[in-house]
Amino acid sequence: MPILVTGAAGFIGSHVCLRLIERGDEVIGVDNLNDYYDPMLKKARLARLVGKREFAFRELDIADPMALAESVSGQTIKKVVHLAAQAGVRHSLENPRAYIRANINGHLEILEFCRACPGFEHLVYASSSSVYGGNRKVPFSEADPVDHPVSLYAATKKSDELMSHAYAHLFGVAQTGLRFFTVYGPWGRPDMAYWIFTQAMLEDKPIRVFNNGDMWRDFTYIDDVVDAVVAMLDKAPSAEAPPHRIYNVGNNRPARLGDFIDTLEKLLEVKADRQFEPMQAGDVTRTYADMTLLERDFGFRPRTSLEVGLGKFVDWYRSEWTTRSVAL
Repeated sequence: MPILVTGAAGFIGSHVCLRLIERGDEVIGVDNLNDYYDPMLKKARLARLVGKREFAFRELDIADPMALAESVSGQTIKKVVHLAAQAGVRHSLENPRAYIRANINGHLEILEFCRACPGFEHLVYASSSSVYGGNRKVPFSEADPVDHPVSLYAATKKSDELMSHAYAHLFGVAQTGLRFFTVYGPWGRPDMAYWIFTQAMLEDKPIRVFNNGDMWRDFTYIDDVVDAVVAMLDKAPSAEAPPHRIYNVGNNRPARLGDFIDTLEKLLEVKADRQFEPMQAGDVTRTYADMTLLERDFGFRPRTSLEVGLGKFVDWYRSEWTTRSVAL
């Protein structure tokens, strides 16, 4: 029976679909292909999946009531990886309604869908390290309070966690929430710093560096993230009451933004023109994942160093994406 993956044309979603297919699973991927960033990139990710016998794609908006249920009518769905969301902290300041629709209404529709599936086994869904807000205690632990978000995006992700807990408690829908920490790598998102900096540096344009580069991020390579997602999908919470767990998915080795740019300069063999600017609204100075729980329950440890991961992204960007963009 197929595994349903929402956000299948997204960065993490497309990688998860590919990994599941490679290990022999059938996958139904859904995505609305919105224009938050260039849909050409989303379609290029999908092109790696469409045509594979084990993959079927449905273009739909998960926030539309019953759209998902009608689309997969007749299919037996027992596992869902829910990665569809409106991403981006800064964009939530400009277009808040998009975040309520996609992240809250959309999450509710997924919960209702899972609740209605006979014999449903496990929902794995994306939360975010943004829920930790301006917490000063590091590393961030799943047991830390997350009641003071500093962006609407973070507030929607915390809301998702609360809704999931309620559905686990009320209806026994087994769920695992994943607090992702700054995921990067090939086929990534063009609104993320590593992509923006790489493109600007190769085009001999300045880069905006906030807070004098004194920002720390727990950069987590995409292959490590996919390892964690798939491992957790296969092991639904059973002993917990209610059956709902939350895990950090990070690298446990935060890097200073200034040092991150130094690494990019080395890999690109280009000197960055750094334009220093103040901290932006909704941003935080540091993210740092405590990975104790994930290591304890799954033996998971991230394997990819920042230099190796950035090197893979730069190689992909130069050999794959730049060539593809020119051709299109």
